Amino acid sequence: MKAIIPAAGLGTRFLPATKEQPKEMLPVVGKPVIQYVVEEAVAAGVDDILMITGRGKRAIEDHFDRSVELEDLLERSGSTDKLRQIRNIPELANVFYVRQGRPRGLGHAVLCGAPHTLDEPFFVLLGDVIVPGHGCLSRLKEVHDKYGASVLAVEPVEQQYVSRYGVIAGHEVEPGVWKLTDLVEKPPVNEAPSNMAIFGRYLLTPKVMEILPHIEAGRGGEIQLTDALRELLKSEDVFAVTMDCQGYDTGNILSWIETNVALALETEEFGAQLRENLERLLG
Repeated sequence: MKAIIPAAGLGTRFLPATKEQPKEMLPVVGKPVIQYVVEEAVAAGVDDILMITGRGKRAIEDHFDRSVELEDLLERSGSTDKLRQIRNIPELANVFYVRQGRPRGLGHAVLCGAPHTLDEPFFVLLGDVIVPGHGCLSRLKEVHDKYGASVLAVEPVEQQYVSRYGVIAGHEVEPGVWKLTDLVEKPPVNEAPSNMAIFGRYLLTPKVMEILPHIEAGRGGEIQLTDALRELLKSEDVFAVTMDCQGYDTGNILSWIETNVALALETEEFGAQLRENLERLLG
């Protein structure tokens, strides 16, 4: 299967750090966020990835390209482990790029990939969301293969936070699998149909690409993928699966810091020392 990774956002919540640096290139335990996303797709069997980028995102393309000078330097210095890591990055997958002229919402970013996906189902992985391993994508594929429909990853959030997310309505057809009746983008807390929030991973049928050109832009001139999925419900079933693994949203400074801490604590290299340091800092 193919995957689309939207990575064209301006990263305004990280300014001034993202004035020239893409937010997707911010490091999490020594590796840029976008590399985690690509590695997740590859682990799930994806070998054809289309990145939706924009002006000022050239660092992403450079990261997944060869760096001959750096490789020569590492080879001469005998840094074989680092050399192996650097050489592995361009070999992860076939990565292609399309520029979104200006940020016009997730729906428009996905639509930019229509000539690439053609009439095939495809994954969408948000470029600032990390989901370690490939269990989430594999589960989406499993449910898609069973029902022949689009599938979204969702997770429960506290009721007071539902207005930050796209939220689903529906009923469970089997444990952890929901058949949807509606989707609402960032609903008011007292109007949310559930507390099940969409979490940055999708497997979509080609019909979505037929619908997106007809979706009207909403607030800020943005075309919402959620609106296209609501329209899709009129002609196709749509399902959601609850995530059975931990995901990390790195889209704001606090969550990015939390992601670094959480993943660093799991490493053999940093875990024990970081835990001691945190205990000391917290008194």
